Amino acid sequence: MEPSGGGRRERPKPREPAARLEKAKQKSAQTELKQRQRAEIYALNRVMTELEQQQFDSFCKQMQGSGE
Repeated sequence: MEPSGGGRRERPKPREPAARLEKAKQKSAQTELKQRQRAEIYALNRVMTELEQQQFDSFCKQMQGSGE
């Protein structure tokens, strides 16, 4: 057995700094996109819920009017 290695190999640097920076930018942009999409989905859900409630209220009024 060789005492210098200790069973561990030196790993080469996975990427140069420019590539690492680019990957970080892409990940940040992806995260930002997901957050924006989530906010849009919540906003759309809120609008659709309000519309559904308005339509339901209108339906209830029609039913009350025709039932009397």
